[in-house]
Amino acid sequence: MLKKLNWGHGVAIALGSFIIFILFLIFVYSNGMKNSELISDDYYQDELTYQQVIDAKNNATSLSQKPSYSQDKNGIKIVFPQNISVDDSKVNFTLFRTDDGNLDVKKELILDANKQFVIPSKVLSAGSYTLKLTWKENKKPYQLDYDVQWK
Repeated sequence: MLKKLNWGHGVAIALGSFIIFILFLIFVYSNGMKNSELISDDYYQDELTYQQVIDAKNNATSLSQKPSYSQDKNGIKIVFPQNISVDDSKVNFTLFRTDDGNLDVKKELILDANKQFVIPSKVLSAGSYTLKLTWKENKKPYQLDYDVQWK
């Protein structure tokens, strides 16, 4: 037997539904946000100097030939064109892991005689990375970003 609902029952059902919805947001939805991290621990300081990054990226887009990367079982190989003369042959690279900051790789390497270097596979885990290359040529900064899927 169905009892007739009056406005009091409707208010109680609406209030109960609202409370269940809020509890869902608190306990279920927040669990999915556990791995969300900032790209950088110094986010605000990085934001203040971001104009330098914009200038470096603009310098890199004006290059006729850009550094390239390839993947094999040994790791990720970065090759610089012969027409780019890197100051002191020093290149900074950062591999940002999109889902886990503990797997980030950041290092400064020196190019070999063939203007290349390899990021070894032993420091990489399967997943998606953002590869950021920064270098200077004649004290002018350059930066390129690549999306890399390591398998």
